[in-house]
Amino acid sequence: MSISAADPPSERKPLALQPRAANRLLAAMRGADFDLISGHLDVVMLNRGQVLFEPGDDVVTTYFPAHKTMVSLLIITRDGHEIEAATIGREGAVGGIVSAGNKPAFGRAVVQIAGSALAVPTATLERVKDASPRFGELFARYADALLAQMMQSVACNALHSVEERCCRWLLATHDRAGDQIIQLTQEALAEMLGVQRTTVTAVIQNLEAKGLLRRQRGRVEVIDRRGLERAACECYRAVEDHFELLLPEVAL
Repeated sequence: MSISAADPPSERKPLALQPRAANRLLAAMRGADFDLISGHLDVVMLNRGQVLFEPGDDVVTTYFPAHKTMVSLLIITRDGHEIEAATIGREGAVGGIVSAGNKPAFGRAVVQIAGSALAVPTATLERVKDASPRFGELFARYADALLAQMMQSVACNALHSVEERCCRWLLATHDRAGDQIIQLTQEALAEMLGVQRTTVTAVIQNLEAKGLLRRQRGRVEVIDRRGLERAACECYRAVEDHFELLLPEVAL
């Protein structure tokens, strides 16, 4: 997926929003630790479909999604197919998770839900980790949680039905959106699940018939959250439980 003509590159702006309210990973940093990085944060506006980095790129910028913004980490096959390995929203960071030396990306990072983010040079982030053991420890725990999400995705994609996986993705997105309305097209959902759009359409129609959600143009409204959780595979709860265990101060 590439940036379309309607989706210009990130636009860097002066720091205007409150970072500690906008991103939960930043909010978990203690005052003195946060002060080490706060002066280096810039607000950027991320557009739907915007690629933050490609496989092999040196990850020179780390993004902290704010509010409802969501980014997907995708694995790309030789024939151009892509499937999501992880979803990152206001609970985490994109890039800069592993420190030291060259940091080539393994997958593609694509913005799924547009919005603002806080950006910092990855080199600056690494210097702050070195200066503050508590800061580095927080990122180490987040790296563990992100790895767990990716490992669970492997099992989920291999073992569970498209409907179960779809429910899991909708739940994860619903958590990060903080709203009953998820700004999401069925085409985008099909891309994330690695299936045909017609397959996703059939799944969404079935979930709507069960009274779990309502389709609208370019968005999905969650009607029955508990019902959606029952329809999802075990992977959703496994990932959330592990995240809450590792990062209780960050969990959504």
